Amino acid sequence: MITHIRGKLIEKNPTNAIIEANGVGYWINISLNTYSQLPDSEAVFLFTYLSVKEDSHTLYGFSTKVEREIFKLLISVSGVGPSIARTMISSMTTDEIQHAIASGNVGLIQSVKGIGTKTAQRVLVDLKDKILKTYAIDEVFVSESNTNKNEALSALEVLGFNKKLSEKAIDKILKEDKTLSVEGLIKKALKNL
Repeated sequence: MITHIRGKLIEKNPTNAIIEANGVGYWINISLNTYSQLPDSEAVFLFTYLSVKEDSHTLYGFSTKVEREIFKLLISVSGVGPSIARTMISSMTTDEIQHAIASGNVGLIQSVKGIGTKTAQRVLVDLKDKILKTYAIDEVFVSESNTNKNEALSALEVLGFNKKLSEKAIDKILKEDKTLSVEGLIKKALKNL
């Protein structure tokens, strides 16, 4: 199985990308989320999944491991093929999909084109326990941002700001950008307090 690809971006479209690696051009089906994450520069890296059927070998590309794992979980559900899974990943963020499945939100799953009531219910039943696995992939990243959050909170407390108000401000900032450093968090929080 092809697990990832690193190469030169030849062409980028909302549904596919062509990446050249070692002289071979790979046609990779992508979601809109991955499309928006792809840089316009030439060098790119995508996590991939190779779907093998009797009549075709189709390569799917993802900007993150979490997106790939959610895709793999979705296609494991009876009635959800790669195209429906890609549509779901295109119409919702990975966080929205994880929360919808974990909370049992049939309506949100059903809002995806191609998914009816029975399929949406099957997705929830089959994946409710398995979706926790995708949260574990980001665990290292989450624990790092929690450390940044705690350090920023204690710094704001030392500066004399209310803990609850500071926490609300930092949570709001982290929803927009989880990659901020402690200093970045404090600076943005100071503007909002």
